[in-house]
Amino acid sequence: MSITPCPPIPSFLPENAPFSPEQRAWLNGLFAGLYGLTEGVTALSAQEVVQLVPGVALTPVAEIDDGAPWHDPAMPLADRMKLAEGKPLPRRMMAAMAQQDCGQCGYNCKDYSAAIFAGTEERLNLCVPGGKETARMLKELYRELDTPGAALQAENVVLAQPARLGYSRDNPVVATVAQRHRLNKGGSQKETWHIDLDLEGTDLAYEVGDSLGIYPINDTGLIDAVIAALGAPPDFPIGERTLRETLGDGVSLSPAPDMLFQLISYLTGGERRKIAKALAAGQDPDGDAATLDVLAALQKFAGIRPDPEAFIEALDPLQPRVYSISSSPKVNAGRVSLTVDAVRYEVNRRVRLGVASTFLAGRVAPGQKVRVYVQKAQHFALPADPSKPIIMVGPGTGVAPFRAFLQERLATRAPGPNWLYFGHQRSDYDFFYEDELKAMRETGHLGRLTLAWSRDGDEKIYVQHRMRDEGRDLWAWLERGAHIYVCGDALRMAKDVERALIEVVSEHGKRSPEDAARFVAELKKNDRYQVDVY
Repeated sequence: MSITPCPPIPSFLPENAPFSPEQRAWLNGLFAGLYGLTEGVTALSAQEVVQLVPGVALTPVAEIDDGAPWHDPAMPLADRMKLAEGKPLPRRMMAAMAQQDCGQCGYNCKDYSAAIFAGTEERLNLCVPGGKETARMLKELYRELDTPGAALQAENVVLAQPARLGYSRDNPVVATVAQRHRLNKGGSQKETWHIDLDLEGTDLAYEVGDSLGIYPINDTGLIDAVIAALGAPPDFPIGERTLRETLGDGVSLSPAPDMLFQLISYLTGGERRKIAKALAAGQDPDGDAATLDVLAALQKFAGIRPDPEAFIEALDPLQPRVYSISSSPKVNAGRVSLTVDAVRYEVNRRVRLGVASTFLAGRVAPGQKVRVYVQKAQHFALPADPSKPIIMVGPGTGVAPFRAFLQERLATRAPGPNWLYFGHQRSDYDFFYEDELKAMRETGHLGRLTLAWSRDGDEKIYVQHRMRDEGRDLWAWLERGAHIYVCGDALRMAKDVERALIEVVSEHGKRSPEDAARFVAELKKNDRYQVDVY
């Protein structure tokens, strides 16, 4: 009788995982049992390991970033703070940020934390994607600045130099809306707009890969409803402005900040005071905290009449929003293009609006002025060698910077081949820039155009599925030195794309999952894998 040997157990853990050989063998056996002994298995993410083995915090090789393993926008705040335990205060402050390096705060995540630590930035609520969660954690960490020895934790803090006019959130310039048109066709479930802004008179210059910061104005209907809930006159003086003007472009009306609930707690009593204090402390006594914008907060505590000045002081400042630029200055240096999804959703029978997206989609008309600034790209640029192939993965509005890349490579006659992955819901309605992309495909400028439609059939097809389908060719392009770019949703799409790329490298590059993850990490280190996520 012959005995068939058991297949070797694949390794699910990166080499830098802090385990003894016995612990490593036990954990690999556990995960093999959970996931099944299948070929092409992918190394687990830090989040997956933490979920499966409570108390364990691991960082896969592909997620290591300059000694900051928490620099991952898909990682929950609690996990990021756990990885940063014991680190100097500036690093823990960095871990509290949303990790997108989006520039909406005027810095990247590391520099924002450095500026707070150094005392040159006192605002703790500038991280738009991190929202209240980040602001609360920064407030908690900020208290440590008064503790003995805090100044010894500077860890090579380098402060950003003041930016010139038009190149930071604190120094915007005025541009003019030139024109806009909707990119979706009738029947689409989405509302996406192409917007052109005229830069004449601004002296602004940008490069492909850069983003544009936009200072929006709140919706007039929402402003009217807030004033009515306050029971205050619209022309009530707030400094040198009126209440209505201040509510228009001076303060954020979503979400309701902790300070507003603190103010409300002073103006009410009994059970309502307890609820307001709980909300101010970040608790959720009624299960509705996530739905409370400023108007909903006033309606929840109907009848309070805060002094308008105190009310305004309790609100957060209205922050700019940053959008990837979807044009090349070599096509038209005097204009800049954006590709914007208009955000509209319903909560408790009231339609909520994305403040900047719906501002650009309708509240500002062609010919009107908008305050803007250029946010220079960090590690998101075309290869220095124009002969290098590029692979671009940009579903939905993630196509924006790649339209700019393609225009730039066409204008400069870059000889390197171009490959674009684009996806959305339905091919009949949601094929953004269809005519442009098909024309580039026909001329050969766009060597490959791979499309993925999630609602065209019974099976949902996404860009990461197409990457696996075309894995052999994708690997061949990487072997030729291709640079790969990803733009879009940080929490789901970007992670799914990276996971698919690791699988492609493992299968077609004949590497173990760990070696494939290490290969992708090297691509990142060498700026051959770059992401622009939000």
